[in-house]
Amino acid sequence: MASQKIKTILIDLSGTLHIDDDQTPGAVDALKRLQANKNLHIKFVTNTTKESKNFLLNRLNKIGFSVTGDQVYTSLSAARKLIDDKKLRPFFMIDKNALEDFEGVPTHDPNAVLIGLAPEEFNYENMNKAMRLLQNGASLIAIHKARYYKRNDGLALGPGPFVAALEYATDVTAEVVGKPEANFFLSSIAELDCEPAQCVMVGDDVRDDIQGAQTVGMVGILVKTGKYRAGDESKINPAPYRVADNFSQAVDYIEELLQS
Repeated sequence: MASQKIKTILIDLSGTLHIDDDQTPGAVDALKRLQANKNLHIKFVTNTTKESKNFLLNRLNKIGFSVTGDQVYTSLSAARKLIDDKKLRPFFMIDKNALEDFEGVPTHDPNAVLIGLAPEEFNYENMNKAMRLLQNGASLIAIHKARYYKRNDGLALGPGPFVAALEYATDVTAEVVGKPEANFFLSSIAELDCEPAQCVMVGDDVRDDIQGAQTVGMVGILVKTGKYRAGDESKINPAPYRVADNFSQAVDYIEELLQS
């Protein structure tokens, strides 16, 4: 399938490598198998917005993964760049654990609403304040628009439904910065010596991870952990390159690709 040599593996985190504080089956050892190949770039790309980059790194390392900060590219990083570039003063609707990544950003007289996964912030008063700001000309920035995500107790609403509610109420269209936006994937490999066709994306979200990556020319491997639901692979065209039971099996498929 791959006509070019694979150089980079992009890996989703929540639902693919771990669910809350637990690894998915065999994920720690499977990642070590990939890391043993010194010819590969490994990049962790995540829409996680409930945790700052440092918080996320501490969680991963406690689980047993060996990950460094320069290997992680988050939608929070992309959002911070957008805010700085456009000199925005956001009203934050993000989890308190994520605020560390926005240190120094001015918030007086907001001219934007920044929304991520923030269950405690999605109350009527905050949604109403956001609506009023948008009606008065503020920009709507969605870190991502995932429909739902996986917790240990089952599926839970993502930020997408709340973004959609604000769009519906105000006729304002959100600018999305995370997966599945093409620029997110391309930015994640901008400093690496590789083309999209030389990248494999592994994730549990058929639209945000797989369709997004394949749209820019990457190879997509969908895993049946996390938010995966039976039949997800049939929801996009083209279908994923492979569908794996878990990340460990996805690494088996990657090793086959590397030998082809």
